Amino acid sequence: MGNANRWRRFGVPVPAGGSKKEDGSPDYGLFGPGSIVWKVALHPSNIVFQSVAQWGLQLMYKPVTAGVRDQDPLARKVRQGKLTAFDYFERLQRNSGIHAPMWFGDTATAEGIWKHLYRIHSHVEGGVIDVGEPGLGGFSATGSREVMWAALTEMVGMLWVYEHFAWHGDTPPSRLSDEERDQYISESAAYLRLVGSPEDEIPHTMAEADALFDKYQDLFKKSETADIMPDTGQHFAQLMHEQIKNNWHPTQQKVIDLLNEFFNEPMPAVIASYPEKIQLWGAGWGEAQRAEGVKKLAGSQKRIRQMQESPETFQRALDVFWGPDGTELINVARELDEKVRVAL
Repeated sequence: MGNANRWRRFGVPVPAGGSKKEDGSPDYGLFGPGSIVWKVALHPSNIVFQSVAQWGLQLMYKPVTAGVRDQDPLARKVRQGKLTAFDYFERLQRNSGIHAPMWFGDTATAEGIWKHLYRIHSHVEGGVIDVGEPGLGGFSATGSREVMWAALTEMVGMLWVYEHFAWHGDTPPSRLSDEERDQYISESAAYLRLVGSPEDEIPHTMAEADALFDKYQDLFKKSETADIMPDTGQHFAQLMHEQIKNNWHPTQQKVIDLLNEFFNEPMPAVIASYPEKIQLWGAGWGEAQRAEGVKKLAGSQKRIRQMQESPETFQRALDVFWGPDGTELINVARELDEKVRVAL
């Protein structure tokens, strides 16, 4: 499963409320107890499904696909012909735990992690997003457009998972009120601002977020050529699958099982939680596939509920995808948040 060093950067992260601001008040970081973001992000549904929700949505944004295809550690392994199931799993494993300090740490912790992510992604750039659509131009992982969409897809992905996956006892998942949805997006602005999003494009309401998706829809529309590597003409995703199969060894079965449990099996239901236009653009679903996706989401609710309510599955998600530091940050944030909500 990996020790804390798999996720840890710059020492032990300071949890929200673990330091003071200049005025002596607790530093709760970007969000804090009582926020709608914490209400959504700390729910067991997102502890279990945040990774797959983010991965599925961000790979629909073609500049992210291009960055993974051309410059990601996975790309280096693929070009060497050495990619294994463990390489793929380890790449997915670190995602939630790396982000946890920005969502549940104090301000200095959030800023430190972002500076680290900015630095390690500074080389991820290229002149071609999609060889089949040269008019889309190039990409830069640390450019203002790309960092904005990296952050926004993380935030709306958690929102949509909460609204379609979050069970509350016997009460099934439901959509937040319009007021809470707007507040969620408004609170998320602090995160988008931290990562360097263009100030004039940061949304503060759900309508503004929807409009932003419309504005950039060409970068979300599924393309059969987006996975083609410009330097070789080979299909990146096909190569990945071929190498994972060719480099198979029985010792990899444990990670295959985890990928199936937390990524492959839930993915159709997760995509069905996205808005219709995202399904049409990013997934390339037609009406029949959309209907099947809705059916899959409804039919998966028993399993979705079991995964977030089972102590064993919930703990396994924490251990494998959030790590020791992320787990501690989550526990501290939950305690703070519960005290505020009880007081209300």
